[in-house]
Amino acid sequence: MTPFKIMVDTSCDLPHEYMVEHDIAMIPIPFHIDEVEHSGGHWQEITDKEFYTALSNGSVAGTALINPDTFVREFSEFAERGEDLLVILLSSGLSGTFQNSAIALDEVKNKYAGCNIYVIDSINAAGGIGLLTSLAVGKRAEGLSAGETAEWLEKKKHSCISLFTVDDLMYLHRGGRLSKVSAIAGSIIGIKPLLNVAPDGTLKLKDRVRGRKGAIKTLVSQIKRSLVPDPSLDTVFISHSDCFDDAEALSGMLKSSLSIKEVIITMMGPVIGAHVGPGTVALFFEADMERGEYERKYYEK
Repeated sequence: MTPFKIMVDTSCDLPHEYMVEHDIAMIPIPFHIDEVEHSGGHWQEITDKEFYTALSNGSVAGTALINPDTFVREFSEFAERGEDLLVILLSSGLSGTFQNSAIALDEVKNKYAGCNIYVIDSINAAGGIGLLTSLAVGKRAEGLSAGETAEWLEKKKHSCISLFTVDDLMYLHRGGRLSKVSAIAGSIIGIKPLLNVAPDGTLKLKDRVRGRKGAIKTLVSQIKRSLVPDPSLDTVFISHSDCFDDAEALSGMLKSSLSIKEVIITMMGPVIGAHVGPGTVALFFEADMERGEYERKYYEK
């Protein structure tokens, strides 16, 4: 038995095999497509490929929050067993799920005094949560407790950078994650938008690049400049929404120009896919600076 359990929500998009190998629990964020609700975990009810095919054919998708009662039920099971738990959740800047977990945690702690349950606002999504989870797995293997790992992650999460490019910004606008002005500004024909997850966990349009290849090359150049003078990394996550060839191309460019021990490619499931649409490629990595410094250094003019 591991010294503590790690739990994530379905926005992390970690492969099922990885979850099993590293003893990670999952709590599903409900989503719907064409008003049909799916709440039991995306791999159980609809495949990612089927989901993106439906979106491409005009289906409309959205997400809901994990309610406090669901968190209370999940947390209580661990508290009753006396099992320590570390939970890593979707950014509070993108969803109210983290806020609901905090409400639930207060209730559970009032009932089970001394329970060791820690909830982390990842201020990230998709592969960014996957990256934090992999770091938590490493710290657990080193022998850190759930509390010690949570404290370490609260600092480390601020240097986990998220950069991505999408095919159509209107998905983000319809889902309330991007203003109409930004969506229109980034939707010029032939120009591909570049976005990031800002220090407050919200999405920001940062740049526009000509062509898809140009956007992917720019992702590579941005990771390079944040790693100077030591262009080496343990793990990089790449997430994509049904565009594996582009993710593979990005991986190849990174491996040919940087020293990276492992590149993990994951497919975005419906929770994130509902908001970014098909054709998104995202890059997640540890920088040698915090996000706030990264923003000031490279984006503020």
